[in-house]
Amino acid sequence: MAVSTMDPEPGPHQGGRGRGVLVGPMDAEPGPHQGGGGLVGPPKQGGLVVGPPKQGGLVGPLLGPQGKHYVCGSIAAFTNIVVTFPLQKVLFRQQLHGVTAREALRQLGADGVGRLYRGLLPPLLQKSTTVAIMFGLYEDFSRVLLDRAAASGLAVPDIATRSFAAAAAGTAEAVLTPFERVQTLLQDHRHHGRFHNTAHTFRTLLSDHGVSELYRGLVPVLLRNGPSNVLFFGLRGPLKDRLQGPPTEGGGAPLWGRHLAVDFACGGLLGAFLGIAFYPLNVAKSRAQAQVGGPFRPLGAVLGAVWTERGGSVGRLFRGAHLNWHRSLLSWGIINATYEMLLRVM
Repeated sequence: MAVSTMDPEPGPHQGGRGRGVLVGPMDAEPGPHQGGGGLVGPPKQGGLVVGPPKQGGLVGPLLGPQGKHYVCGSIAAFTNIVVTFPLQKVLFRQQLHGVTAREALRQLGADGVGRLYRGLLPPLLQKSTTVAIMFGLYEDFSRVLLDRAAASGLAVPDIATRSFAAAAAGTAEAVLTPFERVQTLLQDHRHHGRFHNTAHTFRTLLSDHGVSELYRGLVPVLLRNGPSNVLFFGLRGPLKDRLQGPPTEGGGAPLWGRHLAVDFACGGLLGAFLGIAFYPLNVAKSRAQAQVGGPFRPLGAVLGAVWTERGGSVGRLFRGAHLNWHRSLLSWGIINATYEMLLRVM
């Protein structure tokens, strides 16, 4: 989970129930009382349908039970980026320069409205792809690992296989680090005169410094993605169960609002928590990726330089964290709610 932005970006489906068939939004629409798990048809209680009726979709059968997780994740991330990009730019200025929110807003105002969405394309491409990978590969890795464990007869704890699947999916996301790299340079006002747009930035970095320059800041990205994915996928199911409460009799459209609200709250709370937990890594990533050329400094050296520049103050190291909390709450709420909604209708 690339919590940059957990942009974000930085979900799990259940806490581990079921084997062979993925626990999480799967073949049928996700049932409302399983912490995000898939149900084949609506459950019944006393002759009454509990939860919304099963929805049919034309796209789901075309994509297959696994393919739609990639598509739903990508669309959810696209929606989130378009809505929250201006807020992300304010947060980025605070992470990079340690300025207040008021000063960051003043800088954006000085840049002009025309540059408000400057740098949108890299996160749009990066996030829509990484979230697709996050959800899709988690489902695929989980299915393969659970099937292998069942076939071999090994008593592997479900939580172990799903944690490994989540970490592997997060590591795979790091392949797209170059998009975060380009986004950082386009958002940094010190590089406005040097880099014109996404394509020009890629060309300049490749021609002047080579492929390795695109992966500057890779170490904090790896340390962020894997563990944050494990926590997100591991906690989302139990949290959703707790927020959802006991089953409600009845069905149909009136419950859709409730499901949407629960999914938004579940994703938002987890995203906000993980965004704070991994905030120093994002600060180090922004600082490392704002540099063009020169030696690649170790993560410890980058964090040490930031710590010294900010007077050895934890408060200044976490400057912008409050805004990151609100942005992550909104971003991952949108991603999680949109993802689950799309799974129901496909």
